[in-house]
Amino acid sequence: MNHYLAVFESIDVKLARDHKERINVEQHCLAREVVNLVACEGVEREERHEPLGKWRSRFHMAGFKPYPLSSYVNATIKGLLESYSEKYTLEERDGALYLGWKNQPLVTSCAWR
Repeated sequence: MNHYLAVFESIDVKLARDHKERINVEQHCLAREVVNLVACEGVEREERHEPLGKWRSRFHMAGFKPYPLSSYVNATIKGLLESYSEKYTLEERDGALYLGWKNQPLVTSCAWR
C-alpha cells in the first residue's frame, strides 16, 4: 500500500483531484490495478508485481546480459522530474534506474540484450 500512497501523492503535486486527465489515469490505470491486487486471487488476479531481482534472474536464465544505461537519458529524466517536484528521486544503482517519490521506489528500469 505504501507504493500506491506514493503514486497518488506524486500525482497530487501537479494535477488537482478534479482534473480530467488525472481522473482518466486513476479510472483506467490505477483503479483497475489496485482492485486487482487487493480483491483478486488465483486466475482472476492479473497484476503480479515482482521485485527486480526475480526479473534479473529470468533474464539471465534466458541468456540476456545487462546493457549499460545512457547517462544522457538519465540526466534528461532527472531534469524533467525536478521541474515537477524536488520530492521525485532518480537513482542509478546496480545497473538499474529507480524512479521514486520521497525515496519510495515507484518504477525500476534496466536494459538487456
